[in-house]
Amino acid sequence: MSKIASAIRNRLVIAVPYLWLAVFFLIPFLIVFKISMSMTAIAMPPYLPTFDIAEGVAGLWQSFKELSFENYLWLIDDPLYVNAYLSSVGIAFVSTVLTLLIGYPMAYGMARAPESIRPILLMLIILPFWTSFLIRVYAWIGILKPEGLMNQFLLWLGVIDQPVQIMNTNTAVYIGIVYSYLPFMVLPLYATLEKMDFSLIEAAQDLGCPPLSAFWKITFRLSLPGVFAGCLLVFIPAIGEFVIPDLLGGSQTLMIGKTLWNEFFNNRDWPVASAVAIVLLFILVIPIMIFQQVQARAQEGGR
Repeated sequence: MSKIASAIRNRLVIAVPYLWLAVFFLIPFLIVFKISMSMTAIAMPPYLPTFDIAEGVAGLWQSFKELSFENYLWLIDDPLYVNAYLSSVGIAFVSTVLTLLIGYPMAYGMARAPESIRPILLMLIILPFWTSFLIRVYAWIGILKPEGLMNQFLLWLGVIDQPVQIMNTNTAVYIGIVYSYLPFMVLPLYATLEKMDFSLIEAAQDLGCPPLSAFWKITFRLSLPGVFAGCLLVFIPAIGEFVIPDLLGGSQTLMIGKTLWNEFFNNRDWPVASAVAIVLLFILVIPIMIFQQVQARAQEGGR
């Protein structure tokens, strides 16, 4: 009986994450997919469902036969959505690269710092999370606007003669995303670098390897799992970001998050908005699959 109870307990433990994914991912995904296949209507909710369980199996089968991907074809025909996707991917990619360039030295410095001060440095990285995300983004408005702190400081230094227009540009969006998601890059990098044996660097230098070459061939390669994890943690939320481009970006800043908001709440076109969300989800699945393949190859190489 103990073996049976242990087997049942083990299966229940394994079933918990699958149940979590089914309730909080699969079911919402199916609901959004159902809305994406519906037709827009002036009603509440503002769509006519294609599938209706009350029609029975025969009705559902007939609905499947008449299935139409009109809302998805609309996304291809309208250049607004294509440009929004491309712009979102571009902004997210540049922001991820900038975050990596800034976050890697910070994580490396934390990993090489004395153990006594590492908890303090880690707390300083996590400290911004103690403040509301919205308040932190609003604070950047006061910093980046023409009469803000940054322009006043540059004028005081004599670097510029007149205020520079940073607000309502893509530059402000990059600054906001890099600042907001920098901890998500630093933390996985620090977790990877902290476990690394730095005596390998000393051995490489003793064998005549230049410091830069030793860093590239040993430190960076051993930290690749943290690099990929940090890039995913930044790229995935950044591509669908809405608050930062809405508050810091201008009218020319086109991102899919803003487009999705406009379709849902301004145009009240829930089917098209749901189709936009489904396509965005598949775009985000691609880097996750690439990361899993790279991780699997790294594990196989380690064996």
